Amino acid sequence: QVQLAESGGGLVQAGGSLRLSCAASGRTFSSSAMGWFRQAPGKEREFVAAMSWSGSSPDYVDSVNGRFSISRDNAKNTMALQMNSLEPEDTAVYYCAASIFRVRSRVASGYQYWGQGTQVTVSS
Repeated sequence: QVQLAESGGGLVQAGGSLRLSCAASGRTFSSSAMGWFRQAPGKEREFVAAMSWSGSSPDYVDSVNGRFSISRDNAKNTMALQMNSLEPEDTAVYYCAASIFRVRSRVASGYQYWGQGTQVTVSS
């Protein structure tokens, strides 16, 4: 059974940092694109960041570019999202996602495996 498990969420003040981790089990994703999405209350799930199987050319939504950094460790089957300079607008449930395809995508339908999500709350 394939599982993705996020960790690292929590409550932080504006300007602070958090590091989210995603641990995959049940299959290896070293040849797969992986990404992060988030969903704020009353809003649709939105793309945050993604990385193709090779780890090159990560992609970020404009609102987090320069503040967030996505990384992966294929040997450990893990992915991380370093979030700096957090803003109240970053408050959301963050989801880890993995694809059966190699190339990253900004579209949720491009990912077949999802974690349960981890809450990130940024206070002003």
